[in-house]
Amino acid sequence: MRKIVLSIFMLLFFSIGLQAQNIVKGIVSDSDSENPLRSVSVSVINTSISQITGADGVFTLKNLTNGNYIVEIKLAGYETQNFPVELTGKMVDLGTILLYKDITEDQDLSIVTITDDELNDDGGAADNISGLLQASQDVYLRTAAFEFSSSFFRIRGLDSENGKLLINGIDMNKLYSGRPQWSNWGGLNDVLRNQEFSTGLTASAYTFGGILGSTNINVRASTQRPGTRISYAASNRSYQHRVMATHSSGMSEDGWAYTVAASRRAGNEGFVDGTMYNANSMFLSLEKKFNEEHSLNFTSITAFNRRGKSAPQTQEVFDLKGIRYNSYWGFQNNEIRNSRIKEVSEPILMLNHYWDLNETTSINTNVSYQFGKTGNSRIDNNGTRVDGTAVDGNGNPYIVNLGASNPDPTYYQKLPSYGLRQGYSNIYDIQQNFINDGQLNWNSLYNANLNPQNGGNSSYVLYEDRNDDTQFTVNSILDKEISENITLNARVQYTKLKSKNFAEVIDLLGGTGYLDADSFADSFDEKQNDLLNPLNVVGVGEKFKYNFNLFSDVIDGFVQGQFKYNKVDFYLAANVSRTSHQREGLFQNGGFANNSLGKSEELSFTNYGAKGGFTYKFSGRHLFNVNAGYLTKAPNLRNSFSNSRENNNTVENLTSEKIMTADASYIFRGPILQAKVTGYYTKVQDATEISFFFADGIGGDNTAFVQEILSGIDKKHFGAEFGVEAQVTPTIKLKAAGNIGQYTYDNNPNLYLTTENNTRSTDAGFVNGRKDFGAANLKNYKLAAGPQTAYSVGFEYRDPDYWFVGATANFFDNVYVDVAPLTRTSNFADDGGIPFNDYDVDIARELLQQEKFNNYMVVNMIGGKSWKIGDQYISVFASLGNLFNTKYKSGGFEQGRNANYRQLKEDKELDTPVFGNKYWFGRGTSYFLNVNYRF
Repeated sequence: MRKIVLSIFMLLFFSIGLQAQNIVKGIVSDSDSENPLRSVSVSVINTSISQITGADGVFTLKNLTNGNYIVEIKLAGYETQNFPVELTGKMVDLGTILLYKDITEDQDLSIVTITDDELNDDGGAADNISGLLQASQDVYLRTAAFEFSSSFFRIRGLDSENGKLLINGIDMNKLYSGRPQWSNWGGLNDVLRNQEFSTGLTASAYTFGGILGSTNINVRASTQRPGTRISYAASNRSYQHRVMATHSSGMSEDGWAYTVAASRRAGNEGFVDGTMYNANSMFLSLEKKFNEEHSLNFTSITAFNRRGKSAPQTQEVFDLKGIRYNSYWGFQNNEIRNSRIKEVSEPILMLNHYWDLNETTSINTNVSYQFGKTGNSRIDNNGTRVDGTAVDGNGNPYIVNLGASNPDPTYYQKLPSYGLRQGYSNIYDIQQNFINDGQLNWNSLYNANLNPQNGGNSSYVLYEDRNDDTQFTVNSILDKEISENITLNARVQYTKLKSKNFAEVIDLLGGTGYLDADSFADSFDEKQNDLLNPLNVVGVGEKFKYNFNLFSDVIDGFVQGQFKYNKVDFYLAANVSRTSHQREGLFQNGGFANNSLGKSEELSFTNYGAKGGFTYKFSGRHLFNVNAGYLTKAPNLRNSFSNSRENNNTVENLTSEKIMTADASYIFRGPILQAKVTGYYTKVQDATEISFFFADGIGGDNTAFVQEILSGIDKKHFGAEFGVEAQVTPTIKLKAAGNIGQYTYDNNPNLYLTTENNTRSTDAGFVNGRKDFGAANLKNYKLAAGPQTAYSVGFEYRDPDYWFVGATANFFDNVYVDVAPLTRTSNFADDGGIPFNDYDVDIARELLQQEKFNNYMVVNMIGGKSWKIGDQYISVFASLGNLFNTKYKSGGFEQGRNANYRQLKEDKELDTPVFGNKYWFGRGTSYFLNVNYRF
């Protein structure tokens, strides 16, 4: 018995001795300088064992049991490396490990710059850089960011409002639209590289997040890479030239660190004609480390951006003028002048306090203040004057329309298709004039305004739709390591927004004033945009048309537990929030005299969410991951008020969105091959959308500018995505990625219209400016969410002599036009309530068939080289987009103008429809060249 016990004791001692000898060590160095790298994260995948390298770059991993593992070595700005190791009781020395600069560092935001895909100025997806933030080590997400985005691809068919963007732990998503606005920090790429990304529902230490995940950009001064970097870029995409400079001091012995950065981007026009670009950005981050527990960081981000917009076009215009054509500009004094300029200037100030209570507990408290303006210019042709020779029956002076026609060169009455419809004899001349010119005629606007019969009033004016926002945010984030296996995260945050919204004259175009009146309204009072100041003649810098404030307050909190064990990792999280919205009218609009001035009712929403997920580790190489969640989301400001520019009306039966989502993934991590396959499902319920457009055929032949409110919308998104990467040789890497999705409307939501409360709307069946059309038959129509099918295959070659080249072929399919809901209502089949006697069900079905675009392929290439000269580095990066100049439609929408069967049938029977679908087209061949100098 004693021998047996002794044998067992010796076996246990021997086993413990073997485990104690399981040590993995090495030194991490920069591949260019061969100097040791500090702050490198070295971890053993699927265990809790990890270490951060010091100034000597050395790491030593201990307390590992026998078995096969993968050691991950990771540092922002460098390619992550994985090393398989087999532990059998002996020390494993990985020697000197060289980290190579991540070439995607040079794949600047401009590579995937999105042009205007907005359906209107009030919140399309123009700033929806789909998937860009998800440029993580995940092969599929990186492909979506750098290969698919130029085709307006949306991950899982979802808008960017479903992902959370944070800077130093503070939410940056706009309360108005829910989307982050990249213009607020554009051009500061060098200081935005430290990103912590959580994909989908997976756990984040900073926020509950959205169903597309969350990204926290850490701009803390002490985390920036020390040194100076200067770069110059040339491109033909959005800007033509860019200069950036960044300097980071690193942490000094007396506890100070700072980073300063500045950039300028400029160009007379990008790929699309007339799209000027002018942007300046400045950045300062200053940190003081008081002791081992407390550090304070101040950050200032100032980014001014001014760019010319581009217009969607019909197929007729595209055939005549090509994909570079833009109708928003014309020559003035032999210089290009764009009438649609977007200008953004919203500085961000933030103060961050970092408190490490002990080795296991930290509290991060943040305060931010953002202020400034967003402006979108356009031409108004609602010119009027007072007729001083006559009065109406109430003794009010007559307001006379100056007869200003629509100046848009693509206005339907100026195109050949309209001439054909009207039987004009000079169709060829109309066509040739448009082909040879077809631009905005600034001189004609000035001439019209100088007409002496106008009495000095302008027929046309250039004005700006303005949003002047001030937003205050404060939060506190807790990170507590309860044990070796359990971590607790929590946050509480408060945000307060005041948004001033108004129209402001910026150019009278030769006139001396502009009468603030609506020439299309009926009575004298209804014509006044502000009854408090009737017959107001405005000049440059003065408000007109509309003037109101929006208020929003949000308080939210979340708590999360993360659990990590040998075989299973899992997390559970919950959040709760309270949101309130309110409008305050500063003008008393004549069309809504009793419902435009003063404050609206306060809209309040209580929301909550819960999510959880687990990862099961079959081995160090094979993993299975599942995530699921249910959350509610308050409607954003944009979708809360049906016509906020004119009245206090809120959307009827407004409620929070309900979102249920789940995904499951198989992950393989090998030394040569890495792969991930994911299946996903998302159901959205009770969404709301508001659109603004002119519609014909509403209650007979009436034409009106309407607000279309679509409420109670259900949507369904499901599909599969994959990414595969193989390091087939030390220099060659092969990669492939793809998505097969289906995104559809999942019910028939309710639709109603609002418009001016006047005689014409009453004749069209509107009651108090409102008309209910019941259900819009949208179920199973595809969502206009970019390509629903996308594949990419490519390679990268990295030469030991520090140059690289890569190419990808990207295939896209199942891209659909955005349907017009009004044409799918009861209005389509009747004439003011009386059914059409010539209505044919088969023809109607064909008319309402959703357009599907042709599939297409885009080939992109990248390449670059770096040199070391002493302690200085020079690198060159170049990319070519759409190498073979493929022409393709990247998006589009049906014009809702033909709102009933007869009008739509008559239009589509023409060889060239007058009100055909409008499209955005992808860029042809484009280039980007960047030169960096780092020291």
